[in-house]
Amino acid sequence: MTPPSHLAYVPFISVENMMRLVHSIGIETMLKELADTIEHDFTRWPLFDKTPRIGSHSDVGVIELMPTSDGELYGFKYVNGHPKNTREGLQTVTAFGLLAEVSSGYPVLLSEMTVLTALRTAATSAMAARHLAPKGAHTMAMIGNGAQSEFQALAFKSVVGIDHVRLYDIDEAATRKCAANLAGRGLSVTPCTSSQEAMEGAEIVTTCTADKQLATILTDNMIGDGIHINAIGGDCPGKTELHRDILLRSDIFVEYPPQTRIEGEIQQMAEDHPVTELWQVITGQSEGRRSASQITLFDGVGFAIEDFSALKYVYERGLKTGHFQQLDMIADPDDPRDLFGMLTRAAEPA
Repeated sequence: MTPPSHLAYVPFISVENMMRLVHSIGIETMLKELADTIEHDFTRWPLFDKTPRIGSHSDVGVIELMPTSDGELYGFKYVNGHPKNTREGLQTVTAFGLLAEVSSGYPVLLSEMTVLTALRTAATSAMAARHLAPKGAHTMAMIGNGAQSEFQALAFKSVVGIDHVRLYDIDEAATRKCAANLAGRGLSVTPCTSSQEAMEGAEIVTTCTADKQLATILTDNMIGDGIHINAIGGDCPGKTELHRDILLRSDIFVEYPPQTRIEGEIQQMAEDHPVTELWQVITGQSEGRRSASQITLFDGVGFAIEDFSALKYVYERGLKTGHFQQLDMIADPDDPRDLFGMLTRAAEPA
């Protein structure tokens, strides 16, 4: 992508325009294309600046910045995670992001990323499963039926090929919501009354709960040989979902170890517990699934390169479809050395 240089106006994709963009492309098509875009950028992994996200933690949640650059474009995301927000009628996660041209430092896109983060998280999960899940898997258990659940189910349908999803949440209303939203979308949906019931016959299990605590959503006895675990709910210090014994039996795949060891399921393990970086599997440098009996675990916490990929994708697609507006964000004096003169002239009568 070659972004235009020196924009006085910056394209902005609002929530309304993001939703229009999703509907114009089609949600399953967009999830597949996002998965492919993210996978392509994972093949370029060594080119990117990499750092654990910068977090400001409190007793009720976290606010984070997630920056990266491939040398041509720079991107960052602002994102929060506040589990208590749901009880107050607010989103658990909100986000926005910016994409900029490295050569000038000028921003080329500002975008909402609450909807986009849901899409890129699901696309990343399904992209990882494409390399790690049992071949021909058709049934997924979805433990945690909150805001991310429908996106996960549709991503696994479109990218991996599942056709049956078994739902469980401690809040029955969340399960009813998810089942209703997935109705008519080509999936067989089974609401369940326990996580154990949801696991029956599942070849893939996704855990995505919101509470900020060291929880045990899955116990070791629930995990049979050959299953793929997509653990995406444990994403900050002090928040996990899996019993430690599951990790001891699994081959663990991560995005960026320095971040995942702080925030992921492997925060329960010793600092030298072996993990495989997902980009190495994608590029063929490491093995993913080796046998039908292997338990694979994607310890997904979300990483800045995935947000970079998503911003780049919507920049290319959004500007082509016209689903954006222009923001007057960049001062553009006739003489770049005379910013004060521009300000002074703005006070003069027309």
